[in-house]
Amino acid sequence: MFWLLLALLGGFLGAWQWERAETKQAATASRENAPALINPRTAPAEGAELTLNGEYMPEHTFFLDNRILDGRLGVAVLTPLKDKFGHYWLIQRGFVETGTTRTPPRVATPEQAVTLTGEWQPANEDGLLFGPNVEGRRLQNISLAPWQDAVPDFRYQGWVHAQTGDGVFATWWQANVMPASRHLAYAFQWWGLALVALITMWVGRRYFQPNRKLHRGNNNDSR
Repeated sequence: MFWLLLALLGGFLGAWQWERAETKQAATASRENAPALINPRTAPAEGAELTLNGEYMPEHTFFLDNRILDGRLGVAVLTPLKDKFGHYWLIQRGFVETGTTRTPPRVATPEQAVTLTGEWQPANEDGLLFGPNVEGRRLQNISLAPWQDAVPDFRYQGWVHAQTGDGVFATWWQANVMPASRHLAYAFQWWGLALVALITMWVGRRYFQPNRKLHRGNNNDSR
């Protein structure tokens, strides 16, 4: 029973990793084919390159805590932007070094109209949280929730990782997309485990059968 359950578990996890590989292949293809948009009026596709014109709202800046770039500890600057159509976007403006101090950093924010370009990432809730997400002006994970009272309404659920433009700092963010080949490797590993479990179960069954017969024979002789 143990080896059978292990074989079933390996088969299930292998199928799950195979499905994830197909999902990652589709996501990678979507990102590679994502369009470049200027002040979009419809929801952008994940990975789309957006160019926005508008004005920052510096009084509503938060900081994404514990970012590391080239071995330096710091934060990522998060500032809402109101585009020229009156729509609101959350902009991840890049990395600022802070060291170990917990004092909120002072960052310069342009007061005039700006133009910036960055990559669109839809909102997700995948990040691990250890305690409350908000601590003063710092966040553990990017989320639109801290701005729900200050910003009337974000145009779309997500944020722009700015790469170039006015008020943009050092780029640190990269899309965390595990290649589909790794999921395929995991799938074959789990299926290999399932095969080993089946072989072990079959060999063990054949090995122990004669012992059981011999044991029954000894019991008969003792009578």
